[in-house]
Amino acid sequence: MFETIYVEESIRQHPRTRQICRRFARAQQIICQRYGEVFNPKAQNFRLQKQRPALILAEKHEHYVHKAPPGYGIGASNNYYFSHMLNCLYDCRYCFLQGMMQSANYILFVNYEDFGLAIENHSNEHPGQPVHFFSGYDCDSLALEPVTGFAAHFLPFFADLDNAWLELRTKSTQIRSLLETRVIPRCIVAFSFTPETVAAAVEHKAPNVQRRIEAMLRLQRQGWLLGLRFDPIIYQVGYQQQYRQLFECIFRHLDLQRLHSVSLGVFRLPENYYKKIHRLYPREKLFAGPLQSSAGVVSYPDVLEQEMMHDCRELLLQYIPEDRFFPCQL
Repeated sequence: MFETIYVEESIRQHPRTRQICRRFARAQQIICQRYGEVFNPKAQNFRLQKQRPALILAEKHEHYVHKAPPGYGIGASNNYYFSHMLNCLYDCRYCFLQGMMQSANYILFVNYEDFGLAIENHSNEHPGQPVHFFSGYDCDSLALEPVTGFAAHFLPFFADLDNAWLELRTKSTQIRSLLETRVIPRCIVAFSFTPETVAAAVEHKAPNVQRRIEAMLRLQRQGWLLGLRFDPIIYQVGYQQQYRQLFECIFRHLDLQRLHSVSLGVFRLPENYYKKIHRLYPREKLFAGPLQSSAGVVSYPDVLEQEMMHDCRELLLQYIPEDRFFPCQL
């Protein structure tokens, strides 16, 4: 899977590093002092690297947990996110990571224990209050689970924190570690969806919609709490019918007793990210849509954005109670 693995000298003997390197024994291993030597140089070709990304094993030294942006949440007042990885196995054209990162290589921070300490400290700052921690902000939470063991490590950890909730946001079918673990009551496995035609066109390398639904239903049968994330909603002629069909397909089998939350948000990118991604993929049809720039953000015109949010909201509320619906306000 990986032809090249970069390893920071300081974590060369870390058990997680050694385990991963044994898994990819044939990969070329290159020692570096800090991951920035490989990841941060300018003039890297993201599109070319995405074809054969390298894995960088590194140690994170600070800022393990970040306050979530205002408007990002699913019902709690205390919202944080953390990223054990940077960059994603999948290649979704709308993803902001392509505009934010200099490199398409994957960084895995192996010092999970330091993340855990920061998460515990933030939980203790809000005794008796639910505190939500979102993974999958800068990566897919589960796509590389067989390599990273991320969920297998953090699920038991969160089980011991009385007020901490974990969201695993994913498009992945890599759910074995969850199926082999007792259900954690304060864990939400949140699957991201777009209509099948959109997914086939712009969510490259990701499992198709039906496979995601099948994975979700397997987790449902075991008792896991589920989330649905329709973010971003993508405009096409006839989008109403496409989203109607998607919702029908999902809710036909979904047990609402296992559904924690549904969120909805429109396509949006910081303008500098958009320009960088458009240079990478100048013929991408997604960017030929009715987009405009306002206040440094590229999105759909306000009237169209409001129409799409209204239409999809009304379709969703045919299936779910309003108290489980969370429009993204970013």
